[in-house]
Amino acid sequence: MPHTETPGTEAAPAPRLRWWTELPLILLVYACYSAGRLLARGDVSGAVDNGLTILRFEKALYLNFEHPLNRLFTRESWIGIPADFWYASLHYLVTPAVLVWLFRSRAVRYRAARTWLMTSTLIGLIGFTLLPTCPPRLLDASHGFVDTMAQYSSYGWWGGAASAPRGMGNMTNQYAAMPSLHVGWALWCGVMLWRYGGTRATKAAAVAYPLITTIVVMGTANHYFLDAVAGAAVMGAGLLLAPLVMRTADRVKARFVRPVAPVPAASSTGSPAASPTASSSGSPATSPAAGSSIVSGGCQTSAGERIPRQRESRLGAGAEPGASPKDAGDGAPAPAR
Repeated sequence: MPHTETPGTEAAPAPRLRWWTELPLILLVYACYSAGRLLARGDVSGAVDNGLTILRFEKALYLNFEHPLNRLFTRESWIGIPADFWYASLHYLVTPAVLVWLFRSRAVRYRAARTWLMTSTLIGLIGFTLLPTCPPRLLDASHGFVDTMAQYSSYGWWGGAASAPRGMGNMTNQYAAMPSLHVGWALWCGVMLWRYGGTRATKAAAVAYPLITTIVVMGTANHYFLDAVAGAAVMGAGLLLAPLVMRTADRVKARFVRPVAPVPAASSTGSPAASPTASSSGSPATSPAAGSSIVSGGCQTSAGERIPRQRESRLGAGAEPGASPKDAGDGAPAPAR
């Protein structure tokens, strides 16, 4: 028989996420990430050594894509200037926009996607702390890189020190190049657009956005190719850890937050469903419905149905006054109980 829930014991629906709780949470995580980047500033000489090690490793594997791209961006201003705007602004705009889109139209998937993004961001912060890395643009000029952000700073709001607004270069960690979260966040946005976008334009944007971002971070000399690879790896680690993070959060919430009591089911008249109670004499109360179904041996029949070969040895509890046992012969209607 199909399982049916007892009235009044239905499981309470999962609480719906609200924007006024989500927004402070996201801002808190981003504030912790930004503060962590500033606190993770390592020794400059160590950061330069790490950058040169990455550069030598890429040259040995013929993965040094930064030099030709940087020369192109430096020579062609019509490429370099939009690329600087792309690097300095889009990760602040596209990532929140995709989060809001998921929250409004894909609420069922939003929590997992948000947890994936936040977990990966915190893993990236660990990378900044353990491996401070000097980006190509801050290496000595003898290594052949040009800082396009400084070259085209008169066209944008950023200064020559970093992609931050002018005068605020000291408020960012310029040696947090490994991994590249510009690439990581762009990859997250691309996955979300590809999975949940329904149009060809959305699918195209899902592929183009992370690909162009990877080219931009190398062409502007802000990241090495291996920084981009590490950004993708961080997102992969965050994807694997996100279910564990959500289960842990659920356990913590269940421990410290009192569950909501289930709401009793209402009857057809709008009043709460009546539950079996004991009568004043101690016996269970009978149903108030006069034409209720007859129950015999676990089988339910409709009122007035004729059950062959059924005999009653004594007066039933619901029989009419004056009815005698002999009246319940073969073929007689079963007495109502």
